[in-house]
Amino acid sequence: MGEPKQLRELLDVAQLVVSTLDLEEVLQRILQVTRTLVDVPAGSIALYVESDHSMELHATEGLSETFTRRRGWKIEKGCMAQTILGQNGLLVVEDTSKVNFFSNPLAQAEGIRSVIAVPLKVQGQSVGILYLNDFVPRNFSADKLEQLTIISSFASLSIFNARLFKQTRKMAVTDGLTGLYNHGQFKHMLNQELARSDRYGHPLSLIMFDIDNFKSLNDTYGHPCGDQILVQIASALNDVFRGTDQVFRYGGEEFTVLLPEANLNQAAIAAERTRLLIEQMRIDWPDINERLGVTVSAGVATSPQAGTTPENLLNTVDERLYRAKHAGKNCVFSSDNSCLKVSL
Repeated sequence: MGEPKQLRELLDVAQLVVSTLDLEEVLQRILQVTRTLVDVPAGSIALYVESDHSMELHATEGLSETFTRRRGWKIEKGCMAQTILGQNGLLVVEDTSKVNFFSNPLAQAEGIRSVIAVPLKVQGQSVGILYLNDFVPRNFSADKLEQLTIISSFASLSIFNARLFKQTRKMAVTDGLTGLYNHGQFKHMLNQELARSDRYGHPLSLIMFDIDNFKSLNDTYGHPCGDQILVQIASALNDVFRGTDQVFRYGGEEFTVLLPEANLNQAAIAAERTRLLIEQMRIDWPDINERLGVTVSAGVATSPQAGTTPENLLNTVDERLYRAKHAGKNCVFSSDNSCLKVSL
């Protein structure tokens, strides 16, 4: 390949790789481009997680479900991932049966016989590893490996930028104390889920929780204690609800949960179970001798019965929360005149 043509092709590839900030799309593009370049049937990209010195598998092609089921792993001393991240150039294994360090049982069972492992780095900082695999021994041309090295520089920077963008975007829509989605994101997702509910004819339920006597707790034990209560309740809510449900810090001591495709009865039972769980929680605080108990009240409403607009749904759930508060607190209202009690 002549140098001008080769340079044009590399620039085209680089432009394709850096043309989006969506992390998963970036990873898939990198994998597709590099697999095509070296003509291999399989590959994957694992990202480095600095906080716990581990790898997370994100993009895969041509590998079995058994192989890709392992989504993450710790980097152990002397393992292949540590070796790859510790070097600056490509690690090329043209026949895995002839090297001692290729000992991963999953990779061996997958039948991988040749590997190009590319450490992805930005200014010496590890971003991840690109693996390109074949199921037969291979002789990779020096020309293709040189092009892969060049592309990997663009790829590393693109991944770094996409991760940074994702983190920044997450910070904009999450509550700094609890890590839950914030009020602004709640309003956005409520509109989105109501539109989806209307389009497909499925119910959408909303729960609003309010911590009972929170101002009194804050005044008595101080704001740091109040913050700890908020964090623990947020954690409890995350533990209780399904992966398809979304939990938000609505503001102050109020939390909301969106439950797509859950009817009123299902949502009310979920709210009551949450209430019971929180009632049984105890919060340790170093400045007091006792373990604090906390309770919540909740209102529940479901679209379309309670309305099909955000205003309708919020007004109904707010009114039911108000009734729960005035019925003695520590209870769930899913209708206008009855407090729900569930035996579990």
